[in-house]
Amino acid sequence: MRQGVPADRPGPHVTGGTWAARPDARRPRERDAVAGATHERDALLATAVRRVLAETDAYGGMVYLRARDRRSLVLCTIAGVPLSIITPFRRVAAAGPMPVAVSFRTGRTIALADTEDTMRRFPQLAVGMPYDYASACVPVKTGEETYGVISVLWAASDEGVPRGAQRHLRVVADGLAAALAALDGRGRLIEPNGETTVVELAPPSPPTTRVGLFDWNLATGALSVDEQFCEIFGLSPAEFDGRAATLTTRIAPGDLPEFRAAARAALDHGQVLAARVRVLDHEGHPYPVELWGRVPEGGGPNGRSHLVGAVLDTRTGTAAAAAVERLRDGVFSLDPDGRITYANRSVERLLHARREDLVGHHPWDVLPWLADPVYENRYRAAMLSQQPTAFLAARPPDGWLAFSLYPDTHGVTGRVVAAEPPAGAAEPPAEPPPGTRTSVGAMYHLLQLASALSEAVTVREVCQAVAEQILPAFGGQELAIYAVRDKRLHLVSQAGYPDGFLDRFEGTPVAARVPGAEALSSGAPIFFESVHELAVAYPGIALDEMGAWAFLPLIASGHPVGSCIIGFDESRVFTVEERGLLTALGGFIAQALERARLYDAEFALARGLQQALLPHRLPHLDNVRITARYLPGTQGMEIGGDWYDAIVTGQDLNLVIGDVEGHSVGAAATMGQLRSAVRAFAASGHPPDEVLTRTNQLLLDLDPGLLASCCLIRLTPADGTARIARAGHLPPVLRHPDGSTEALYVAGGPLLGVDNRAEYPVSEFRMAPGSLLALYTDGLVEDPAVEIDHGVDRLRVALAGVAGEPGGEEDGLERLVERLLREVGSTHRVDDVALMLTAYG
Repeated sequence: MRQGVPADRPGPHVTGGTWAARPDARRPRERDAVAGATHERDALLATAVRRVLAETDAYGGMVYLRARDRRSLVLCTIAGVPLSIITPFRRVAAAGPMPVAVSFRTGRTIALADTEDTMRRFPQLAVGMPYDYASACVPVKTGEETYGVISVLWAASDEGVPRGAQRHLRVVADGLAAALAALDGRGRLIEPNGETTVVELAPPSPPTTRVGLFDWNLATGALSVDEQFCEIFGLSPAEFDGRAATLTTRIAPGDLPEFRAAARAALDHGQVLAARVRVLDHEGHPYPVELWGRVPEGGGPNGRSHLVGAVLDTRTGTAAAAAVERLRDGVFSLDPDGRITYANRSVERLLHARREDLVGHHPWDVLPWLADPVYENRYRAAMLSQQPTAFLAARPPDGWLAFSLYPDTHGVTGRVVAAEPPAGAAEPPAEPPPGTRTSVGAMYHLLQLASALSEAVTVREVCQAVAEQILPAFGGQELAIYAVRDKRLHLVSQAGYPDGFLDRFEGTPVAARVPGAEALSSGAPIFFESVHELAVAYPGIALDEMGAWAFLPLIASGHPVGSCIIGFDESRVFTVEERGLLTALGGFIAQALERARLYDAEFALARGLQQALLPHRLPHLDNVRITARYLPGTQGMEIGGDWYDAIVTGQDLNLVIGDVEGHSVGAAATMGQLRSAVRAFAASGHPPDEVLTRTNQLLLDLDPGLLASCCLIRLTPADGTARIARAGHLPPVLRHPDGSTEALYVAGGPLLGVDNRAEYPVSEFRMAPGSLLALYTDGLVEDPAVEIDHGVDRLRVALAGVAGEPGGEEDGLERLVERLLREVGSTHRVDDVALMLTAYG
């Protein structure tokens, strides 16, 4: 069967709650060609999914294909997994952090063993689907072309992804990619059309109902039947003579009047529905069957002379249902989407509800005391983990019930019995609490999308997250984010708009009569489902080629922050759930923007403070050349407490490097205090150990709640003697004139700010003419994947590899420091970096 969403062109859209085809101006032959290509593509996808499930023992599989604009991946085919549960992931941003997107971008297989693995590597997926299962995503790729991704789920187990499953996945994905490439090469449609095909899987056991077909000429008594009909009536197909009289010998004598009455009723009324008679088996034992028939239209001159129809042997199903009906335990069945398909009599008694009110509905929709999302969540957990689950529920006014759920890919069998209340539980309320029920799927979808904003720090990152992850998730093509300043709206970020289109709206007063301003001033979102709706509401407003819009107010803690405008290239109906999600996301975006604006302001202050505190120039000595660099981190606050300094005291040169923990204005301020302290103590003539001891005491007295590392080297340029003291800092790296290098792992003391009795021993070494000394902070050499010592060794090797470069020229040292930053440092560093090079002789 098919279910679809108004998403990608040229699929259907929702009109008045029913599916309707979009007006299609293409010629019939063109439409038929498109339909044929779509069916051909869908057949390939369905075959691939079935093969994957058969060869990997997975219970569920999905195929995503890239959208036409390649900004998102659209779910095209699904099997074994309820579409209602996967709905939040029907469209995934191609640039986002979901496993499907990462596999698509990188061309790699992504395997996740369990919930813990998913939470660690893909927290956004874990937020949106917090259930226990194993999964794998493999790209559908041939050559340089990636068409989509196959995603597969396994039941929770200690094994995780089964051994060998990834190999089978890649084989199927490669075959599908080749087939899609062939379609693409013939100019056939392969992009999603906004619909999701649900592939029906074979039931775990053969059907229990047999059906036989017949055509009975009532005028002549001739009876034409199929083999199944003969088997149901205990007749041999080869020996049956085709006479109705012969058939009556197989009907229980007591039911012959009922059989003849059914035939007369068919002639009188044109049909017979579910007439029950008993048929004798080979041993003469009767069992019930149902007769269904009708008189064909246009019976000819003799009128109603024929009866065509079917006989149903339902004894197995009937016997099973009767057995379940006799149980005192409540037994019910849910389809894969959670709707009740069967409930026995005991369910009515235990739930205080009639079967006709239950069947066809979700239990949490028709039983107010099951409306708490936790109960729907239990069903979702059972379906995705494919493991039984159980829970207690309080049924007003005075009962407790124990539910057990037993899932497979075709649905859930449920059992419910009376239970004792849990220890310490309150009495069930006489009436369930009032209120509108929140969909679990919508709640998780909102959390998953909002989690993308939680990782954004700056205003630029917030806008990027909205454009790259939230916009594609709703199928939008245009985005504009405006911020309020001086009671006017100013554009902060936009994506997808034609060049210059938004210029006319820059600086729009908040009180202006345009939808973005009115949404903000009223505090309520405004949705337009078509161009006509927008043009009628705001005559003369400038329009581009979009077909629907959502104007969201951005309000944080009652404070107007701005407006967010999302444009869709096709007319669409915004469902109640979509409106609720977009409205809630507007609040999250507002909070993220407000937080980011405060961060940006603090960052500008911290950056200015740090730049003011670092040395503006380094001293020039006859036989010593110094150069240094400071680089902020590329993530988070981007500002820290790293510092360097070079202080001339008499005949000596003091080389200092340090690092205050944290990334904030406080860290930068503490860095400034420590730099001033070290400079003052060193200038006063104190030896290196006393400089660090006094600085340590000062930091403890200031009590900023921060620790710091520091390394101080007092070099005497006249003879190259150097005395070093370290406070928890990484070892300097020294390159000798012959090009050999070593890390100076000399004795040192603890970090500054830890212990007021700490001592900082002094070691001595000598720098020969032509030597080069590197002082640095941990941001240069740290890598979460390896020990810090490996990073130090990486710097040592890099310094040895540029033996001939520094020379005696100033620009040679400048080139060297840039080279080391490139070769040793990371472009995605989290921490800031300070590096100071000193060439001697």
